[in-house]
Amino acid sequence: MIVVAGEALIDLVPQGPGALAGLTPVPGGGPYNTAVALGRLGSPTAFCSRTSYDAFGEALLDGLRRAGVDVSAVQRGTEPTTLAAATLDASGSAAYSFYVEGTADRLFTAPDRLPDRTRAVSFGTCSLVLEPGASAYAELLRSSSGQGLFTTLDPNIRPGLIPDADAYRARFRSWLPSVTLLKLSEDDARWLGGTPGEWLAAGPSAVVITRGGDGLTVFTGDGGEYSVPGEKTEVVDTIGAGDTVNAALLHGLSVQDALSPGALAALGADGWTRLLRFAARAAALTCSRAGAQPPYAHELGDL
Repeated sequence: MIVVAGEALIDLVPQGPGALAGLTPVPGGGPYNTAVALGRLGSPTAFCSRTSYDAFGEALLDGLRRAGVDVSAVQRGTEPTTLAAATLDASGSAAYSFYVEGTADRLFTAPDRLPDRTRAVSFGTCSLVLEPGASAYAELLRSSSGQGLFTTLDPNIRPGLIPDADAYRARFRSWLPSVTLLKLSEDDARWLGGTPGEWLAAGPSAVVITRGGDGLTVFTGDGGEYSVPGEKTEVVDTIGAGDTVNAALLHGLSVQDALSPGALAALGADGWTRLLRFAARAAALTCSRAGAQPPYAHELGDL
């Protein structure tokens, strides 16, 4: 079982360039998209979050259930659902404005226990910024690592939500000893500062950096560096592409029984290259569709 911990929200997605180009509500949030993508790929998956009882919250849970995701660990609240209004540029890249005050997902509290047979726990995005939930997710990250579980972190930086950049960067560094696999985009890496070597020295066994259409690169604790190019596709938008990469990496590692630091080290050039290519294919399919619509297993083929 792979547990994805973090926010579920509603993306207001424009149907073309511009701020008000036919905004359409679509289930989203980095962790939510990751959970749906894992479910569609066929990995046993559970979602750990807090959602509203409002209509948006019910739609979010329905989306998880349709993907085969276990929602028994989802907390509920009467507060409204977080909204994220997306604006697309001419290349399909998205920028976001968030509406987060008093919303349900930021009131998450750390659970006493995770679902049975949990092997890995994934964290990221807004849930690690918005208090008081951010501290609860950080507590869960540390406790999961302390139990010997495989942990992944995708900071997925949203600068507009971070009031104190230096304080957040310090918190990010404090999480690294509890992280097995760190995945981040080139933009995230530039914003956070530091290098893959520095991050590896702080704790993770591997660091994957996404480079948009240029592909993905992994840096490993034994000094390995392996890259694959991006898959060619006609980009509709990039919403959910990074989240799909998270899911593809976790799914691929699970299929290879590699959800441990030692197994990561044993992948080598061939294992990592196949895994990164699988993730690149998955991300390209997501980019070919409007909104976060990750692919199903039958669309990708074997790892």
